[in-house]
Amino acid sequence: MNSPNEEDDRTVIRGAGAAAAGTEPGAASSAGDSGNALPAGTCVGEFEITSTLGEGGFGIVYIAWDHSLQRRVALKEYMPATLAARAGSSEVRVRSERHRETFAIGLRSFINEARLLAQFDHPSLVKVYRFWEAHGTAYMVMPLYEGITLRDKLKQMGSPPDEAWLMKLLAPLTEALSVIHAESCFHRDIAPDNIILLAGTERPLLLDFGAARRVIGDMTQSLTVILKPGYAPVEQYAEVPEMKQGAWTDIYALAASVHFAIMGRTPPASVGRMLNDSFVPLSQSAAGRYSEGFLHAIDRALQVRPNERTASAAELRADLGLPPASATERTEIMPAKRPRGPAGAVKPAGSKKLLIGAALGAMVVAVGAGYWWSGDRSATELAGADTASLPQPGPVATPSAPTQPPAAPASVTLSAPARSFEIRDEINRVLAGQWGDFAVTAEAKKKTLRIDRDQLGFTVTSSKDGFVQVMVLGPDGSLLLLFPNAQSSDNRILAGQSLVLPQASWPLNVTAPAGQEEFLVVVSAQPRDYSELSKEREYIFLKLPTGQAGAEVAAAWRRSTPLLLGGLKGCPASDCEAYGAATFSVDIVH
Repeated sequence: MNSPNEEDDRTVIRGAGAAAAGTEPGAASSAGDSGNALPAGTCVGEFEITSTLGEGGFGIVYIAWDHSLQRRVALKEYMPATLAARAGSSEVRVRSERHRETFAIGLRSFINEARLLAQFDHPSLVKVYRFWEAHGTAYMVMPLYEGITLRDKLKQMGSPPDEAWLMKLLAPLTEALSVIHAESCFHRDIAPDNIILLAGTERPLLLDFGAARRVIGDMTQSLTVILKPGYAPVEQYAEVPEMKQGAWTDIYALAASVHFAIMGRTPPASVGRMLNDSFVPLSQSAAGRYSEGFLHAIDRALQVRPNERTASAAELRADLGLPPASATERTEIMPAKRPRGPAGAVKPAGSKKLLIGAALGAMVVAVGAGYWWSGDRSATELAGADTASLPQPGPVATPSAPTQPPAAPASVTLSAPARSFEIRDEINRVLAGQWGDFAVTAEAKKKTLRIDRDQLGFTVTSSKDGFVQVMVLGPDGSLLLLFPNAQSSDNRILAGQSLVLPQASWPLNVTAPAGQEEFLVVVSAQPRDYSELSKEREYIFLKLPTGQAGAEVAAAWRRSTPLLLGGLKGCPASDCEAYGAATFSVDIVH
């Protein structure tokens, strides 16, 4: 039998030297109230606090109103109650000089976690719009997610969920873990109360990475082990050389959450299992209710010794019969060695914006007129936004689409590089060559964008499922593949879906020079491969050849197809080449 504490999802802080006995445990959940919370009406930057959502031992989460983008958000403040307290109306100060170093390291960890999360764009990972330091502490702004925790959902259900329901939960969660583990980022606090099922879709979302909490635990003698009893593997109780934490640590906690869903209780505490393992494998206790392969996969992930346990999310997916994450991932992580300013991939309040390609020196990145890439996000990307308020794509004037592939225009045949080669001619060829009954629309949120004031935003819709490719031609003649890119590789679109671009992970703020931007949007039956056209990138965007270089590539590459369609690989059916296209333009002004 598990003790009540072992079945409680609250994070418990165990005192030094008390890993087994668990002396003086204390909760660090949202139920606490230290009196440090900022009152409603307080403004932190452009965010006005409307209420306190939750307060734990290491931070406070508020509901706030974003006056800049007119939306509700979640505002998280770094506030380790054991180390610091509120001084005056908003300032945070350490309680004692001996805590200063620990507080500072926790603060840096809080910022680093926000910076890392801001880079991810996966539907089962919390998004971070922006973060900054102020008032002696730090803040991060996230979407205000609405939903129910997995723990509460299981209570509502009344009986254990079936295998199909659990697989629907595990598929995106293991995919999300693959994404963060690839960046050597580990959650280390997975439990049913840290998984929320979003309202409407029940899509699972991982909450509360708690990096600052773990660092503070490592820095203090009295707070050495931070864990959730029943969900924490043995290596989290006291890390020793032969029991390091890693991807397998999260795998155990996820599997323990599945055990809780199936059996209504957690496995026995892992530290106790090392002495006398009373754990009954699910392949025995739940036999007949779930497939044998499913139960064996969870049992393997619950092995108490790390070296005997499922080592990675990829292994767990394989054991569960799920395809490799690389085939289903919804995002691509930015390269580890990417150019960044002092604030990383976002624009903190009061600092200069990060210019794309800042490492390129004085060159202005040619995403059309040029854009700043910041962590701020378009208001239309807000989770749960009223889609009726979004700009609805209108018809785009394009030539009627034939139902069969058109013959290549004779004028495309190039025997030698031609200086008269024009990208606009290629755009017209793409528009004229549509076939396969794709109806594509694309429309900018604003037709005129002000330099240093506005963000680029547009919507794409398609009458058929397909893959979106977006190119932008700048007034200087430069051409970039805007989407997909190195930050976001999943360019799928569903029939009737209104896809809002740029995405949250790569918002673009308008910069000089002024001029007209021309956008070409292609939705094809199969993804197009532009890598064979160019290897040159401007930050996260592939730079496509233009002018004489474009003519040379077009001549050498594929004379019968417009350069801007890219290539198809491993697609035997003729209808793979079906596509639709649309264009729009925006004016960049001062």
